[in-house]
Amino acid sequence: MPAPLVIARRVGHALATLLFVMTFNFFLFRVMPGDPISMFVRSQRLTSADVARLRAFYGLDQSLGAQYVAYLKHTAVGNFGTSLATGQTVWSEISARLWPTILLVGTGTILATVFGVIVGTRGAWRRGRAFDTTTLYGSLSLWSMPEGWLGMLLLLVLAGTYAIFPAGGYTSGNLAGVDHYVDILNHLVLPCLTLALSYVGQYVVVMRSSMIEVMNEPFVLTARAKGVPDRLVRRNHAAPNAFLPTFTLIFLNLGFVIGGAIVIETVFSWPGIGLLTYHAISSLDYPVLAAVFFLGSAAIVAANLVADLAYGVLDPRVRRG
Repeated sequence: MPAPLVIARRVGHALATLLFVMTFNFFLFRVMPGDPISMFVRSQRLTSADVARLRAFYGLDQSLGAQYVAYLKHTAVGNFGTSLATGQTVWSEISARLWPTILLVGTGTILATVFGVIVGTRGAWRRGRAFDTTTLYGSLSLWSMPEGWLGMLLLLVLAGTYAIFPAGGYTSGNLAGVDHYVDILNHLVLPCLTLALSYVGQYVVVMRSSMIEVMNEPFVLTARAKGVPDRLVRRNHAAPNAFLPTFTLIFLNLGFVIGGAIVIETVFSWPGIGLLTYHAISSLDYPVLAAVFFLGSAAIVAANLVADLAYGVLDPRVRRG
């Protein structure tokens, strides 16, 4: 395990980063775009008295310093305020959308990880052969594709032309029991497939590059020289060491579980954090935007911290870093 001082230092760095994110978040949504209430009510039929009450309700009639202190206090206890668009608490808006996003991004990431590691490992071990060339160019193509374009393509073919899967949404109606969960999974296929295909190319390329580098290490060459079967060398010696960079990348991507896949959720009308963010942008609902931005950033900071600490456990060479 990493030394306690190393852990404390890395946790301190994470907390400092989180404080910077909170500060940036405050100025981003209160100072840079101008008065958020004035922007919100441009298309609303509100009197000047109504606008003044809104400003007082959201604390925007106070000095900037007082607003900043209040923002830090409220954010620290999970109080993100009230949505301008719905009048509901921001946390209730987010919590209602949290599970669909976790289901989508979590499932897509797991599928992309499994296939990415397997294909990348096999491609590196058969470097230069037809399988390696095909999967490498295919992975680079998938990696370069915009998620929205890929999602619309799958939507057009699998939901439109062949009508195999639903075009969007979370469920079809008032179903109960097993039928309800089967219906959710049926709606999950297309957005999950889009997300998995968007990630898998990245994992294949990183895993393949790491595997090629590890294959030239002395411990792998020694194992092969001793006559150890290739499948055992690949499984027990090369792959575990080559997986470390991919492991870090996976944790970085897990940080987007909270932020959500905005484009994919919007394309498939998946009721998660991403679709909530899209609606908040459309309605200039800055309390929701600020909360989503902060939670997404906090998730990424936490994922980085976990990956950093876990890397020290998996790789003894960095335990003292």
